[in-house]
Amino acid sequence: MNRSLNPFCATKFSRGTTLKLALAILLAPVPASLLAQSAPPPAPAPMPDAPTPQAPPPMSDVKTQVTPGSGTATSIPEEQPADTKPQPPAPDPVQGEPPIIGDAQQGFRIIETSNAVEVPVTVKDSKGHLVAGLTSRDFRIYENNQPQRIAFFSVDPYPLSVAFVIDQSLTQDTMAEVNRSLGAIQGALTPYDDAAVFAYSNGPKDLSGGFTGAQSHRLEAVLQYNKAVGREEGAYATGGALVGCSISANGGCVDPNLQVGKSAGAMELNPVKEIHTLNDAILEAAKELAKRPQGRRRILYVISDGKEYGSRASTKEVIKYLQTNNIAVYATLVGDSARWGEGYLSRFHLPLQMNDNVLPKYTQATGGSLDAERNTNGIEKSYQHIAEEARFQYTLIYYTHQPAIDGKYRSIDVRVARPSKEVEVTAKPGYYPTAGNLH
Repeated sequence: MNRSLNPFCATKFSRGTTLKLALAILLAPVPASLLAQSAPPPAPAPMPDAPTPQAPPPMSDVKTQVTPGSGTATSIPEEQPADTKPQPPAPDPVQGEPPIIGDAQQGFRIIETSNAVEVPVTVKDSKGHLVAGLTSRDFRIYENNQPQRIAFFSVDPYPLSVAFVIDQSLTQDTMAEVNRSLGAIQGALTPYDDAAVFAYSNGPKDLSGGFTGAQSHRLEAVLQYNKAVGREEGAYATGGALVGCSISANGGCVDPNLQVGKSAGAMELNPVKEIHTLNDAILEAAKELAKRPQGRRRILYVISDGKEYGSRASTKEVIKYLQTNNIAVYATLVGDSARWGEGYLSRFHLPLQMNDNVLPKYTQATGGSLDAERNTNGIEKSYQHIAEEARFQYTLIYYTHQPAIDGKYRSIDVRVARPSKEVEVTAKPGYYPTAGNLH
């Protein structure tokens, strides 16, 4: 070995020096990392003893510990100092003092009492076209001849809830025209609308079983499936050979010589009367319409000749129900009532005779309108025209100063300040205050 490359080999240590060097190596401190790796794991902490069970307090101390409605005496928190209570917000300089809702300890309670009256308005020019572009400043509204302030004004279209009432007591030729036009009803409605179908002849019938989507296949099937034949048109014989036997046996007259119109020469003074329960049908449809939610136009659409006889409900009672529930009646006159001039003459009711046309009373009392059509093409166009008129209306809302619900009729007069143009304003002439129209 080359001693010049190993300095330790070149040095000679004595026995004492070697012993000191060994002791220094043994007594040198060991690094903490090495101690952690080689140290045994610590012993687990001893488990604490279970708490000693305590005996329940005696029943004699219940009155001093528990008070009904306030919990135990130890659970009542101390009252906060006066300076730490939350302060109410400062009143708004425009709105005024905030309303008092109630004590926080009793919970929140909101009481809503509103007297807002909604009035849909249709405005047409001299040619019957809808007038657009009007603002709230163009309208004047009066209740019981007192001017009212318009609190809300809108020109947005509303979704429609339409109850169709179809007259199935029409003559066969008129009923055929109506049947061919029923397929155009859905074309006048939108997917946001809903509809129901009612019919009447000798009593009302709910054909659709409630409201359904205006574009649903269910409504289409109901309109196609429930087409009626109509009644035969003819004059009733009150005497002569055409009168049948009033007393018959085995298909023949008991005594032909004593029957009406035979050799006895008697005359039948009680001919069979036609039954047209229009009032009952309108009332039945109005009851379903009254259940539709707020925010929808409630439209009752009648397709009839307007004849009324045999209903249990009177026209006056039904009109009051319509005015109470914000329902507008629109109609398409068909049959004899659609003839020029005859629709106006039939408004005059002769005593002891049927009402030839009561639909003008319904439309005028509820703010609706009617068309008179005789053929299929005209009836189909009337669906589109009336649906458009009912959808695009001006909506006026004012707050009445009358008592909330007193049951008295209140008249409404809506005017349009347009001196340069002659316009026709159509709105309901009044209403009965209830929870349905005060909202």
